[in-house]
Amino acid sequence: MQKPDSNPPSRTGAGSDPASREPSSRPSQVGRGSSPVSASVFPPDPRIAVVVNGNAKSVTQEVISTLDQILAGGDLFVSRNLEDAGHIARTLVSRGYGTVLTGGGDGTFTVMVSEVVREGRKQNRPLPRFGLLKLGTGNALAWVVGARDPSRGELAADIKRLTEDAGSRTIRLIEVEGFNAPFCGFGADADVLADYSKVKGALQKTPLKRVAPGLLSYGVAAVTRSIPSYFVKRMPHCRIVNTGGEAFRIGAKGAILGRPIARGAVIYEGPMRLCGLSTIPYYGYGFRMFPFAEERPDRMHLRVATMTPLEFMRHFTEIWRGEYDNPSTLFDYLVESSSIELDPPTDFQIGGDPRGKRSKVDLVLSPTAIRLVDFYAPPSVT
Repeated sequence: MQKPDSNPPSRTGAGSDPASREPSSRPSQVGRGSSPVSASVFPPDPRIAVVVNGNAKSVTQEVISTLDQILAGGDLFVSRNLEDAGHIARTLVSRGYGTVLTGGGDGTFTVMVSEVVREGRKQNRPLPRFGLLKLGTGNALAWVVGARDPSRGELAADIKRLTEDAGSRTIRLIEVEGFNAPFCGFGADADVLADYSKVKGALQKTPLKRVAPGLLSYGVAAVTRSIPSYFVKRMPHCRIVNTGGEAFRIGAKGAILGRPIARGAVIYEGPMRLCGLSTIPYYGYGFRMFPFAEERPDRMHLRVATMTPLEFMRHFTEIWRGEYDNPSTLFDYLVESSSIELDPPTDFQIGGDPRGKRSKVDLVLSPTAIRLVDFYAPPSVT
């Protein structure tokens, strides 16, 4: 296992991956605008690097040793904090890796991509292609790109599949508070994450500590803490202003509702139980929380919900599949940039990681596209 270079070798060169995911065949009611970002250039270097979260539940010493052997010791990096991530990102960009795989949950992916994009801009170098190894909890992106659970196969086979058999697609993320994330949000989802952290901490002090970081803690947190609190908790006041290009409210099957919302106009103002944004359809475990996230490459999906706990439980299956529609309690928009104010300050999460309470957050669709390994895309053409 190699540590980041203090004086990394200079390496230049550029190439592109011609494979991309075909757009959905379902016609969009809004229309698919073209991205204002010019085609990104990616390093042609065939080398791959793997960055794993040393704090993830599945990243055991055995996993680290196995990866170290697979990669012949030179291209495995273990990150345990943000400082590590910054050092690793500098090395990855300087060496010009063609593919970087992250091992951990969505939070690990968010942190590493954010650091690599920041470093790529600073060094004015091309970005690698990114991929995922399912070694953490959540893994919303894994549902989007078809990454499988490594327990079903050997890590060596998984890495070979990631680098040789998969195509790739371009994706833009959300820039918020210095991070590039596939999703973020206030309210119910952030509440569950905060409650999950508390429940996980409690379970780790019991005989259930081996299974604490996972679906068990999420379920216990939702049933015993989050959902009961919504019966008595007052919804915060939410005000969302459009700070980018025209925004659109959309309804069932992506149909436009009303006129476009101009820059500077209020998108939504009122109570909210959940306020989230995403550029991918899924949350963790296959929850299709943002069904319109891929409607347009130049917009992200903003969702505000005011539904009661009873409405949520009554229509849980439809909501999980992304099929539920109730324009009086579910407000969906396509936006490029927005400013969100909450009163009182409300729990906020970025990429599945709790970030504490916030009273105001500014968000924008990242101008930097990244290339993401995608098993649903056609294989690369050589």
